[in-house]
Formats: sequence, C-alpha cells, structure tokens
Amino acid sequence: MQIKEVKRNKKQYLSLLLLADEQEDMIDRYLESGTMYVLEDDGCKSECVVMEVGAGILEIKNLATEPAFQGKGYGKALIAFLEKEYRGRYSILQVGTDDSPLTIPFYEKCGFTRSHRVKNFFTDHYDHPIYESGVQLVDMVYLKKKL
Repeated sequence: MQIKEVKRNKKQYLSLLLLADEQEDMIDRYLESGTMYVLEDDGCKSECVVMEVGAGILEIKNLATEPAFQGKGYGKALIAFLEKEYRGRYSILQVGTDDSPLTIPFYEKCGFTRSHRVKNFFTDHYDHPIYESGVQLVDMVYLKKKL
C-alpha cells in the first residue's frame, strides 16, 4: 500500500471524486486549490482532497474509496496518513458530510466528533436533490478531530 500526492491531472480521478461529491462543479471549487492524495494497493483504491480553511483547521473536502474495496481499511488508512502528515502544522482536522448512517459512523470510528451543522447546505448548493439510502440530503454535518 502506497499513498502519494497528485499534483497534476487530478481530474483523472473524477469517477472516484464523484462518489463523495456527485456534482462536478462543486468538486471544481476545491480540487485545484486543495492537496490530493491517492492510495494505491495494486491500483488506485481510494483518494482524498484536503484544504486549509484557516484558524489552524485542515478540512477533508473529498474522501472516497472504490465501492468494491470499501470496508477494507483504505479510508481509515488515508485519515491516519493525514493525521501523521499534518500533525504539528494544524490543530484540527475537520470534515463536512451528509447526515447519513453510512458516513457519520465511519468518521466517528476514526475518532471524529460532531462539531456543527450547516442548514440546507445540499438543497441550497446543488442543482438537484441528492438522495442516500432513499433519504434526501439537506444539512451538512461537520465533524472534527484534534491533530
């Protein structure tokens, strides 16, 4: 298993990025200014994009694992890498995600705790309704972890 930074041609991973953020123009808002990492293990299995948002906070803007390889520790490995890589440079690692029974427990198992909520984020910023497990996503939930 190897994690490497992607500096050019980040859109080659668009199909993976769209797993975590299904609207391409939303991805475009952070992809080039963010730092992207891919986890390779006999091919690309997972990716993440992080970005400084100020006040000592590093935010995970996108984290996705190929569906066939979810639940095998690749996402957790990327988070552990981020913690090690950025400890001492930032005080908080945060992530904004949907209020879903699929994503919130994953981040909580990685040591994140709920921080705050942005009401109507998905309905205000996306050009179509987004559903997960048959439920429309409305609010963005932020979780944080001390580095």
